[in-house]
Amino acid sequence: MKLLKIALLLCIVASCSTNKTDVDTIVTNANVYTVDATFAKAEAFAIKDGKFVATGTTKEITNKYLSTNIINANGQTIVPGFIDAHCHFYGLGLNQLNVDLRGTTSFDDVMKKTIDFYNNKPTNFIIGRGWDQNDWEDKKYPNKLLLDKLYPNTPVALTRVDGHAMLCNQAALDLAGITVDSKIDGGEILKENGKLTGVLIDNPMELVEAVFPEQTVQQQIDALLSAQKICTDLGLTTVSDAGLDKQVIQLIDSLQKAGKLDMRVYAMISNKKENLDYYLTKGKVKTDRLNVQSVKVYADGALGSRGAALKQEYTDQHDHFGALVIGTDAYKDLAERIAKADYQMNTHAIGDSANRFVLQTYEKTLKNEANRRWRVEHAQVITDHDFDYFKNENIIPSIQPTHATSDMYWAADRLGSKRIKGAYAYKTLLEKSGRVALGTDFPVEKVSPFLTFYASVSRQDLKQFPKGGFNIENGLSREETLRGMTIWAAYANFEEQEKGSIETGKFADFIILDKDIMTVDQNEIPNITVKETYINGVAQ
Repeated sequence: MKLLKIALLLCIVASCSTNKTDVDTIVTNANVYTVDATFAKAEAFAIKDGKFVATGTTKEITNKYLSTNIINANGQTIVPGFIDAHCHFYGLGLNQLNVDLRGTTSFDDVMKKTIDFYNNKPTNFIIGRGWDQNDWEDKKYPNKLLLDKLYPNTPVALTRVDGHAMLCNQAALDLAGITVDSKIDGGEILKENGKLTGVLIDNPMELVEAVFPEQTVQQQIDALLSAQKICTDLGLTTVSDAGLDKQVIQLIDSLQKAGKLDMRVYAMISNKKENLDYYLTKGKVKTDRLNVQSVKVYADGALGSRGAALKQEYTDQHDHFGALVIGTDAYKDLAERIAKADYQMNTHAIGDSANRFVLQTYEKTLKNEANRRWRVEHAQVITDHDFDYFKNENIIPSIQPTHATSDMYWAADRLGSKRIKGAYAYKTLLEKSGRVALGTDFPVEKVSPFLTFYASVSRQDLKQFPKGGFNIENGLSREETLRGMTIWAAYANFEEQEKGSIETGKFADFIILDKDIMTVDQNEIPNITVKETYINGVAQ
């Protein structure tokens, strides 16, 4: 009888074991924010073939599923992989090859970094990016005189942090064919006492960029892989690259298919004839890791370089309004073409005049259309009743919280006390539209999603300035912020059914954090670190 009982018990154990479903990975004992429709929490989940197959308590998951790879999270916080809704992924990689001028506090500092770079890595064309005269004691634009003296024969092009102004030496201007008599629509060539200062704003920059040395394919590959390492270390699993050319997109696709690039990329094609002619005719391109169905367009420049198109003059520059960088008729025709191709239009719009023009064009072009999700990238300065355009379900604001905390020191100087109330108004945009897609615009800003999160909820810099937060009424809650960095960003990319939350059937993209981002002291958010990043259930 005793032997019979033992045999029965063994049969029961074996039966229980065989009734379990084999999966690739089980994660247990975690503090999981699923970011589903109800913002539910879980303790555990199972992964099979790169996708989540179930979530629940540790007991529920381990009773139902079996795996040789069990990850005990030991109470650590897990959230869906972050999605940067607006960045320059490839540009970040290329920047690793050039002079990094971020954080420079004076023109002397810019020069020192440029000289050090050239001395360590001599080149036929010195390229850099990251300076911001608003961070200097002397906030005037720099002049090329010293660059001309130091590098009379080597072209130098140093781009402002926002990508909308560039300082060039005479060698670079000569190579680009820019003279004191040159006139380029959609921007400015700055002069002083009838002479070129070397500063170009918006469209004239393209003439210099056109003569940059071409990157080799290996340099392009190295740039993409460098950017991936930076991003996955910080918990990014999808990046929306705001402006890529056909050749780079095809390189990304080939690297992904070869298993060398795991990062998922939502690629907005740059508004260039060759890109439009190819992709708008070809149609959408969609794999598990690459999504091409949108066009990135520039309506105006940046506020910091006074290129943003405003309805009224700049408060700190009389009779200056900024300018559109594209003709109004050309923009409307482009919108019609993109709409007919069933592509998404994503327009950079900073000034209130540019935003109104873009919003009016969107509304007219998409009349009687549904589920088009055209995006206003930045939506930075909105005035009058123009916020109401975002009630249209076809229009999504794509915003970058760190822009507010970077620009807050000088933005009111540009806009005045009245207009600043409608600038960086993220809460108002959310209330009107129902969702906001959050990104960084890196390398304009730092890559870290935790700085995005912190700026969104605190509206402060890392020194907790200003007290109470910059226009704190437009700060977002932590739940709204996490949604904006995951499921709402996925929605803006037409990908909410496959990513953005930890739910059955979606890609197993998730990150393990060393602190609970939803409850940790607000000032500790920037210091959160990623313990591990998973894409398709595979640690990166």
